[in-house]
Amino acid sequence: MFLLGKSIPDYIRNLPQTFLSTPFGQMIKPQIEAALRPVTQAPSTDVPSQPPAQIQPANKVIQVTNLTQLNHELNQASHSAAIIFFTSATCPPCKALYPLYDSLAEEAGSKATLIKVDISSAYDVAMKYGIKATPTFKTYLKGQETETWSGANASQLQGNIKLLIEMANPAHPHRKLDLPTFQRPIPASSYIQYKNTPPLDKLIQKLPQETRDNKTLTSITTFITNSIKSNDKIETPLPQDLPTYPTYIETLLKETPSAAHFAIIDLTRLLTLDPRVASYFASQNPPSTLLSLLSLSQSTQDTQDTQDKKETPYNQTLTTLHLLTNLLTTPLPTHTILNTPSLFSQTLNTLTTSLFHPNPKIRCAATSLAYNLTAQNHNSRIEGKGDIISEEDQVSLVAGLVEAIANEEESGEALRGFLMALGLVVYECAVGGEVEEVCRVLGSRETVLGKKKGGLFGGGEEGRKLEGLIGEVVGLVGFCS
Repeated sequence: MFLLGKSIPDYIRNLPQTFLSTPFGQMIKPQIEAALRPVTQAPSTDVPSQPPAQIQPANKVIQVTNLTQLNHELNQASHSAAIIFFTSATCPPCKALYPLYDSLAEEAGSKATLIKVDISSAYDVAMKYGIKATPTFKTYLKGQETETWSGANASQLQGNIKLLIEMANPAHPHRKLDLPTFQRPIPASSYIQYKNTPPLDKLIQKLPQETRDNKTLTSITTFITNSIKSNDKIETPLPQDLPTYPTYIETLLKETPSAAHFAIIDLTRLLTLDPRVASYFASQNPPSTLLSLLSLSQSTQDTQDTQDKKETPYNQTLTTLHLLTNLLTTPLPTHTILNTPSLFSQTLNTLTTSLFHPNPKIRCAATSLAYNLTAQNHNSRIEGKGDIISEEDQVSLVAGLVEAIANEEESGEALRGFLMALGLVVYECAVGGEVEEVCRVLGSRETVLGKKKGGLFGGGEEGRKLEGLIGEVVGLVGFCS
């Protein structure tokens, strides 16, 4: 008002709600609410220092005041571990253990539920469990009571809780192996991205003459040029006609000859280097543009293969692999690809067929896509969230990678990529599951071990790294056997 003599326009004030209404906004809304909760929730007027009783972070001690609440918490922990600390308001030894118990709860996180019950007020709990002295502790494993003890012995408390958590969450056997490459999360900065920019004028020349003066195409090339010039892509203003881009790209794919499809795919790759644009394309429901880029490209490739495999142009497959590799570095596109069955099926098909392409550039690009894809699944396992790729699809990946390793006699770079992807998909796979079984049936240990004699190491540091990687993967897949 001071500067302009009028209030903030509605379209500005409504931006937060507009953003939260998008698919991406809906996906991250819980994280935003959790981050803002301490700010937006007013403290109690009676006891300002106490947070609302119903809010219990997962890594904090849960305060229980009655039997119904206790039964609920134990039921919630029936598939993991739970510890009950029976205390009372008049127990100094209990209070001495409170800081330790709080820190143990933070260390346990979601692996165990740590509960505290004050029996001086929770009479029904004291009667149900026959608690006559404090401090008293009870532990539960998978819903079954395992141990009860009394006394303020800090070492005993710490040791018993650590043992209980280990029993409830046994370490995967792979963690006992010496595998430094795989025993850590893959940082986002290590994901592979294809950022190379071809001369835009030459790329546009690949399109039919009648399409080159289209205003949407001009807008696309202008945005790409501005993004290239900017050191920070987020600072590049998004074009106002961005909503027209997906439809325009789909129309181009349908109306231009197949020989020009690689140029359209590469333009899309350059556009989606900006994570905002990539998320916009992925927020379509369904993601029709991405589906068109894959399905039309795949059908054309199949037709050409049938006619004459030797004359099949590889540029279309190469640009498709580059596009998919880039998309799997951004949260929303990754989520869209993995959770749209038709899109993921075509992605996996493009990847597995490219592992055996006669051109080494295609095979190297396929390893980049395989690396980003398996790294996402690997990180989810390491973080305790489970697989994001089904076991059936993991089996397909393993089978393709093992065969690709066996066949690779030309490119050390491709071999390194195959080995990394195989290690990432196998590390911490289900014990006794189908992935272990396919490794055993295919003789993957012997296949990987045989590459030590393949002459693809080269010399110097790179050769030693490749040899070390082969050693790690041999140990990993050999353990599966």
